[in-house]
Amino acid sequence: MKIVTYNRDGKSYLGRLEADQVHLANWQEGLLGLMQRGIKPERTSVHYPLAETKLESPVRPGKIIGVGRNYAAHAAELDHDLPQSPLLFAKFINSVIGHGDTIRWNSATTSEVDWEGELAVVIGTRARNVSEADAYKYVFGYTVANDVSARDLQNAEPQWLRAKGLDTFCPLGPCIVTRDEIPDPHALNITTKVNDQVMQESSTGLMMFKIPTLISFCSHAFTLEPGDVILTGTPAGVGSGMKPPRFLKDGDVVSVTIDAIGTLTNTCQVED
Repeated sequence: MKIVTYNRDGKSYLGRLEADQVHLANWQEGLLGLMQRGIKPERTSVHYPLAETKLESPVRPGKIIGVGRNYAAHAAELDHDLPQSPLLFAKFINSVIGHGDTIRWNSATTSEVDWEGELAVVIGTRARNVSEADAYKYVFGYTVANDVSARDLQNAEPQWLRAKGLDTFCPLGPCIVTRDEIPDPHALNITTKVNDQVMQESSTGLMMFKIPTLISFCSHAFTLEPGDVILTGTPAGVGSGMKPPRFLKDGDVVSVTIDAIGTLTNTCQVED
């Protein structure tokens, strides 16, 4: 099932995405309530064309956990050593935007904004000290993410809080696909385009630390709650790895596509 959050007349609603139609769902308790009681395929007769529907981020995570250098080719293009265990960082809720929203930054803060297309895991059940063997039981579903990064801040500061956590720097969407519809999340193609030019083209099968490892590792450090999101890392093809480096500019359109989920598209705006 594909679940979306959409805005109509200034209010947010949950819906089911079926082909090119968004069906209003009779889920009054919201997404977290669905996670707690399990999904029933309830929907009303009300539906809207997807092209005429304003999508929001499909989830409002309590925690956004990023994983750095989880693809060997990405680490190599930046001339970084491979981590011996998952390299974690965090983003803030103010970073989260949805499909069609605008990635914004101030030119006085950063001038080297980069893209990172990623598969995101949405946690569905509270997880603490979880084994790798049981990890998938705690997954609600998957969505597409763009771990937007300010490279000048990342290179200048010993930790990545500002570089990764600026407002609008975590687009998520367009939907959540429930776990049952993606039996192998490590068999998905991932493609990132900037202005229709392919920048990243890879497979989630190339992750060094697979999803069960990431969930187990995180859950032994802090409790994962329903709605939390783990960004599983980006493959090679980021702008800072190019020669010469290429960064996002005002008006650029970034799209990240992952098999079985869909395409997350955002436009960039520089604010002076």
